[in-house]
Amino acid sequence: MLPTENRLRRREDFATAVRRGRRAGRQHLVVHLRSGATDPHAPGESAPPSRAGFVVSKAVGGAVVRNKVKRRLRHLMRERVDQLPPGSLVVVRALPPAGDADHAQLAQDLDAALQRLLGGGAR
Repeated sequence: MLPTENRLRRREDFATAVRRGRRAGRQHLVVHLRSGATDPHAPGESAPPSRAGFVVSKAVGGAVVRNKVKRRLRHLMRERVDQLPPGSLVVVRALPPAGDADHAQLAQDLDAALQRLLGGGAR
């Protein structure tokens, strides 16, 4: 499970990441990253933690399939959230093929998209 401080919950934060962030698409998912965005809701001078949210539409599958995909993505993101710059906002949007993808395929696509967004990969 993704820790509470690393969860993206507010609609405005999702919109900020999608509209103002960079995007990398893969076969099973699209990742939006707003790097180092400051959190106006966090008091103090400390760097806010990186936060991630997930969008899994009905096009992916029924409720059971959507929840399975969300659980897998949350688990994968928990292992990768420390690699992100402090204050980053990440939205992972699952595409319809994600419903049939296994854990390894989702992990490969997530890693490739994050690597591209963080400056390590080519198109």
